Amino acid sequence: MGQHVDGPDERHRRPAGVSDDTVEALGKLSEALETVERARGHLYSLHQLIGHADLMLDDAVELFRTAGHGEIADRIDRDLLGRNVIAGRWTFQIVEDFDDGYYALFRELDRRARDELADGRRHLYEAEMKERRRTRGRPGHEARPGAQG
Repeated sequence: MGQHVDGPDERHRRPAGVSDDTVEALGKLSEALETVERARGHLYSLHQLIGHADLMLDDAVELFRTAGHGEIADRIDRDLLGRNVIAGRWTFQIVEDFDDGYYALFRELDRRARDELADGRRHLYEAEMKERRRTRGRPGHEARPGAQG
């Protein structure tokens, strides 16, 4: 049987010659990308919530008509139902522009930095933090899945 190594797997070990400053910079870039990922999720929430609200307007318009408020129903139907959220765009177009522009560039620059500086390895900063913070030999503190503490 092979000897057990208590530490991160190879893809989470710092390549030779990579400095602390480089690992920290890559970690900060990764953290920024994670924040953008969260913002992207909120953008998709906006997209779905606005779409749902627009569909709910159909019911509101019908209910106003049934209640005898045709002028209000007409105003909502004509001026609000199906309206652009910002100039010339529904939310799906905002999502597409974000994904194809800012988000795509951010992901590409993150990947290129990791490829050029750390052999494409991800989360080196976090992997090293885990090594500093975990209690070796303690259950629930294993270095990686399937490893004995």
